[in-house]
Amino acid sequence: MSSAQTPVEPSTGKLIIAWGLVGVPLAYGVYETLTRVAALFG
Repeated sequence: MSSAQTPVEPSTGKLIIAWGLVGVPLAYGVYETLTRVAALFG
């Protein structure tokens, strides 16, 4: 017995907002880390 599931297609707007909420703090953290490492070794 197999149950057919309909694929969920998230809207583009929600997808952009979700990536923004994750990507912006991540990018900021990477930037801060790289600047502090450069100051430490530079």
